[in-house]
Amino acid sequence: MDDYGLTMEELEAAGCFDPPLPPPPPPPVCYRNAQGMSWDGQGEMPAWLRRAVYAGQSVEFFRIG
Repeated sequence: MDDYGLTMEELEAAGCFDPPLPPPPPPPVCYRNAQGMSWDGQGEMPAWLRRAVYAGQSVEFFRIG
């Protein structure tokens, strides 16, 4: 603090000691298979769903809700 000429009051005013924000809630599950494996539809398609699609099953078959 001495190197930069900062005081405790300046650090407090900048919010350095405020509690961290809670993490955002996980995205809702959009797809699920009979074994309970799930995918939220974001990112790369999981291997279990990719195998089902390659075998001829529609992705919409696994959609929930």
